[in-house]
Amino acid sequence: MSAAGGALRGRTAALASVLDQGAAGLTNILVLVLAARLSTASGFAEFSMVYLVFTVALGLFMAYVGQELVLVRGGAGAVAAACRSALGFTAAAAFATGAVLAATGAALPPGGRALAALGAVLPVVLLQDAARYCFSLLGRPHHALAADALRLASTVTVLALQPAGASASRLVLAWGLAALPGLVVAALLLRRPLAGARGEWRRYVRRGHLGRRFAVEFAVGNGSSQLAVLCLGLLGNPLAVGALRGASALFGPLNVFFGAANGFGPPLLNRLGGGRAVVRATLLLGGALAATGAAWGGVWWLLPDGAGRAVLGDTWPAVAALLPASAAQYTLMGLGVSALLTLRVLSPRDTLPVQVVFSLLSVALLYAGFVLGGAVGAAWGLAGGSAAKALAAWVRVALLRRRAGAAPEAPGVPEAGVPEAGVPEGPDVPEAPDAPGAPGGQSRRAPRSRR
Repeated sequence: MSAAGGALRGRTAALASVLDQGAAGLTNILVLVLAARLSTASGFAEFSMVYLVFTVALGLFMAYVGQELVLVRGGAGAVAAACRSALGFTAAAAFATGAVLAATGAALPPGGRALAALGAVLPVVLLQDAARYCFSLLGRPHHALAADALRLASTVTVLALQPAGASASRLVLAWGLAALPGLVVAALLLRRPLAGARGEWRRYVRRGHLGRRFAVEFAVGNGSSQLAVLCLGLLGNPLAVGALRGASALFGPLNVFFGAANGFGPPLLNRLGGGRAVVRATLLLGGALAATGAAWGGVWWLLPDGAGRAVLGDTWPAVAALLPASAAQYTLMGLGVSALLTLRVLSPRDTLPVQVVFSLLSVALLYAGFVLGGAVGAAWGLAGGSAAKALAAWVRVALLRRRAGAAPEAPGVPEAGVPEAGVPEGPDVPEAPDAPGAPGGQSRRAPRSRR
């Protein structure tokens, strides 16, 4: 990448990217764990709903801005101008969105204070994440790691200092303001490579902006599940949202594995040369991910209640009831992630129909399960959606292999097409704060955007 000097390459850059993604993922996990320990069950439910609003906003912003940004090609001047444009648009849009959230929260009953607090800190957290994409484009993942590691340390420290029983609004403010040191460091590290560059943020509102496609893909993928759980709390039982979010926090490390598989899998699989070798490798990967999910769920299921309460506080009993369903869901998700990864490499066009149809099916099963069995039923509904998506994706892979076997391929030509614009194959759970094209690992294979 012809960005600025100081860019890392090769294995060092890959290692820094993995560590950065791990730091960002660990931050999101510990935010939920610490909030659960400090809150009552109802307080954590309120915090979880507001945090869901944040994850949806973050996903849409980073799909619209970040995924398009990392596709920019050109010299150091073009890259710097693109970064300035992205940061300028994110700042303006985040302040506008934050003002809407703050006004909405102020107009609601006392429970809306947490939403108003989110509106106040939204520009800080969105700009800090936008800076991560700039570091990715500049080839400086070690700078992203420095900012995210500081954010991790600040977030844990600030939340750990909050008193037991702290309100959801106080926890939201503490979490958001804890991102300020990381944002300051990111700004200092970006000052030199972006010096002299002129941004043009208006290009983000022009017709044909590539980010619109990525935003739609996020909305029909992870976004639909997140919004479905949020509506479940608004129209049904907020405590169910707290239980589901608590369970997703326990399984958060697996989301990092899934993200790493999506991010680093395609380049490695493309080197294998043939469809049969790719399928064999992803089958092994799927088995490993599924076994890890089952084992991780078993560890939490066998954990004594006292230890569980030490992790999640008053929310633990509700989460413990969901563990069998959540373990099944993550086991099946491991198989689904590997199947969608196979499709991304062999025939990227086939991922979107699977994502759209079975993400909507997951939402329907979520609500059906909640009607029949409350939070436990909702968790089993998500597990059923993951099973259906994994089965459909592997059936699509089998059909592709059958067609490839019937038509002899020409030497040097990929079996099922050339990879093009990817689709976010994130987990089918309401837990994706860094999922859409996270710069640490989930880069997208998409057409070059014209400048």
